[in-house]
Amino acid sequence: MFTGGGYAGVEALTELQDMAFDACARYPELSHREMRWILVEAADRILPEVSPAMADYTTALLRRRHIEVRLRTRLTSAEGGRIRLDDGAEFPAGTLVWTAGVAPSPLARNAGLPTDASGRVIVNEFLAVDGADGAWALGDCAAVPDLAAGNGSLCAPTAQHAYRQGRRLAGNIVAVLRGGEPRPYRHASAGSVASLGLYRGVAEVYGLRMRGFPAWIVHRTYHLMRLPTMNRRLRVVSDWTLALLFPREVVSLDVLEHPHQDFQAALRVIATGPPHETSFPGREEKEDDHHAYPR
Repeated sequence: MFTGGGYAGVEALTELQDMAFDACARYPELSHREMRWILVEAADRILPEVSPAMADYTTALLRRRHIEVRLRTRLTSAEGGRIRLDDGAEFPAGTLVWTAGVAPSPLARNAGLPTDASGRVIVNEFLAVDGADGAWALGDCAAVPDLAAGNGSLCAPTAQHAYRQGRRLAGNIVAVLRGGEPRPYRHASAGSVASLGLYRGVAEVYGLRMRGFPAWIVHRTYHLMRLPTMNRRLRVVSDWTLALLFPREVVSLDVLEHPHQDFQAALRVIATGPPHETSFPGREEKEDDHHAYPR
């Protein structure tokens, strides 16, 4: 079960379902009908980053893939591997993935920096922290004014903004150290893209709406171009090309089947101490002989 219908939840869920279906196809004794996929979202729609029409298309696609999409629903308990929702539903779940958003680190608030109601550091258009000389912030932990949107809007916590804020902030710090003036951060969003599994996606780029395979290509291309060097881009393209020509690798991961086994073993060591070393007969004599008669 996935809790949270944003980019992270929808993309991870669809990719994982694709991988699971592909694995089941390799083993006739397994059936994908034995799996149950559930997406829980507290809002009245998923993918708030895209338009309502694209969100509705994605919801319909997930349901056609036999994924239960529960809107206006919250997770209340997951104790003992049993899921309880606020609509009264209750069922067992072997896997629970939390993708219901992120919270800023409490470090900023504990350090005495000015923060908003969500705990994000308040910065101005230059990415400088208000009231703290020499302090800067960007990304998910910062409340950055969105000058392109106006009306007091803040930049969304996406990689599209964080990537550009990083470049702008680096330039502003260098400018200030050299006695120059910083420049404001301004970026008009190019749009949004999301993968919905292999060869499927949704995208809104510069007002153009796409879905299916074209949207998936745009999604891959955008993330490819954000890689920092040509060397890495070529390596990723090579890996993607090979993935198109050959089937997926399917392996068994014991840690997923028994996720608590290593932790339980560690707790036993803490409680009883590490195992005693085995003393081998004659070891002391050999060591003494070695010191007495060096080669």
